Amino acid sequence: MLLILAALLIGLSLGVFSSGGSILTVPLLVYLVEQDPKSAIASSLIIVGSISFISSIQNIRNGIISWHHVLLFGFPSMTGMVFGASLANYFSGTVQLLSFGFVMLFAVKAMWKSSASPEQHQIPQSNALLIIYGVLVGLITGFVGVGGGFLIVPALTLLARLPFVKAAATSLVIITLNSFTGFIKYQSILEAHALSLDWHLLTVVIVTGAIGSLTGQKFAKRLPRTQLMRGFSIFLLTMATFIIYESFFKLVLIPAK
Repeated sequence: MLLILAALLIGLSLGVFSSGGSILTVPLLVYLVEQDPKSAIASSLIIVGSISFISSIQNIRNGIISWHHVLLFGFPSMTGMVFGASLANYFSGTVQLLSFGFVMLFAVKAMWKSSASPEQHQIPQSNALLIIYGVLVGLITGFVGVGGGFLIVPALTLLARLPFVKAAATSLVIITLNSFTGFIKYQSILEAHALSLDWHLLTVVIVTGAIGSLTGQKFAKRLPRTQLMRGFSIFLLTMATFIIYESFFKLVLIPAK
């Protein structure tokens, strides 16, 4: 039952904020299901990618996706994703979790700032910066399994000048491309570490998360988005603190043999 509720929360996060899915998925799989971090990251990528794809269908029908920016941001991001996933092969799962915790702290800052001034544009519009930013987001996604919505939406609003609704819809398509690319790359990593995926669990989380995401999209405009983002940020801060503490404890006191 707890797994179902967590999967709904993952979907609601993607539906309402167009971000935060993998920020919740990796800790869920590591601490609730007790998966190996590398398996959790690979699982997170297929879960978030599938939910984002399902959530994008209605946005595609409504014509609110900027395909120009999917190409401009998405493909550099997919390239970065491949390199990030390749880099992950040389580090332990604990190091990845520790890095994940610090990425969560950055997500907290980004979401809190976005909730305070979502329409503020202080950065010059730049396609070159958008491409570079896309590669960096891909690197982060590949290494720690984060879809990057909390990074993609601000980039599209600030650097591409897209309205929030269009940026959020475009972000889901980019997350889909990134996640599926990363998942394919992670298959070789799982094989190298003799790890496998629980497809029954993945199916349950994807279906439940998709229901949550579609529900979140339907009611997003009626919800107090600013208050929800701030509450979600506080929740993420608590989780990030725990993950950093727990991962650092393992690295320092229980070194890998």
